[in-house]
Amino acid sequence: MKKKVLVCGATGFIGRNIAEFFANDTNLELYGTFFKSLALNNPNIKMIQADLTNKDDVNKVVKGMDIIIQAAATTSGAKEIITKPYYHVTDNAVMNSLIFRSAYEHKVSHIIFFSCTVMYQSKNEPVKESDFDANKEIFPSYFGVGWTKVYLEKMCEFYSRIGDTKYTVIRHSNIYGPHDKFDLERSHVFGATMTKVITANEGEKIVVWGSGEEQRDLLYVSDLVDFVELAIKNQKTKFELYNVGYGKSISINDLVKKIIICSGKDIKIEQDLSKPTIKTSLVLDITKAKNSLGWFPKVSLDEGIRKTIEWYKSNVITIK
Repeated sequence: MKKKVLVCGATGFIGRNIAEFFANDTNLELYGTFFKSLALNNPNIKMIQADLTNKDDVNKVVKGMDIIIQAAATTSGAKEIITKPYYHVTDNAVMNSLIFRSAYEHKVSHIIFFSCTVMYQSKNEPVKESDFDANKEIFPSYFGVGWTKVYLEKMCEFYSRIGDTKYTVIRHSNIYGPHDKFDLERSHVFGATMTKVITANEGEKIVVWGSGEEQRDLLYVSDLVDFVELAIKNQKTKFELYNVGYGKSISINDLVKKIIICSGKDIKIEQDLSKPTIKTSLVLDITKAKNSLGWFPKVSLDEGIRKTIEWYKSNVITIK
C-alpha cells in the first residue's frame, strides 16, 4: 500500500520544492495544502485548500496521513521581522499546535518540522545543536520568533514522548533557490539581492542594506530536500533535532559580489546604513546530520547561485 504523505504549505518556497520532488516517487500518495495561493498544477499532487489555523481544516487534512512534512508558516524578510515581529508568533504557534495535536490523535507515523536557527546566539565558529543556551538572551529582533520556534520544538518532543508519532526537527540555515520569494518587500537577503542584480542595468548601482559585514550560512534548496528524504528513510529514534546548513558562512558583501560576478554584469555596490539590517553572524555545525543520517550538502554556493540565476531568468522574468 502506498504511504500517504502530506506537504503542508505546498505552494511556499520550501514546501513546493519538497512537493515537486516527492511527486516523482511512485510509492507515495502525495497531498499538499494551499490557502490563499493558487494550487499547484501537478497531476501527482492532490491539492487541498485549508486554513491551518482552523482546527476543523487541520483535522480534515491530517486524518489518514502516514507522514506530514510541515513547511507551512507565516514568513517574511528582514524588514517585517523588525517592523512587524508579531507576524511570526501568533499564527505559527496556533498552526503548529493544531497540526501536532491532530497528528497525535490520528496516529500519524512521522512529522518533519521546519524550525530555524534564529534562537542561536551570534557566533563566529560553527554552532552545534547543543550550543543553544536558553539562559542567554536571543538577538532582540528575533526574540518573538526565536522563542516561538523553541516552544514548538519542545512541543514536538512532548508529543514524541506521549504518542506514536516520530518527529524530526530541522534547524535549517538560510535556504535559497527556485521558487524563493524574489520581491523586495518580503524576500530574504538572497532573493532580494538576486532581484536587484538581475533587474539592474549595466553600470548601475545596487543598494545593500546595512554594512554587509554580517555572515550567513546559505544552503541550496535541493540539499534541504535531500535531508528530508534521508530523515524519512533513516531516522530510527522518536525525536531528533538537526542542524541542516552549508557548514560555511559568507558575508553579505561577498555574497552580493558573487551574485554580480555570476550575472556577468558590471554593477557597483552602495551601502545604505539607514535601512533595517540584522547584525548577526552564524555558521552551522552539521556533524550530527552527517554522522546520523549520512547527509551532506552537495551543491556549492557558486553552483547554487548559477542554478538560481538560470531559474530566475526562465521563470520570474518570463512571468513578469
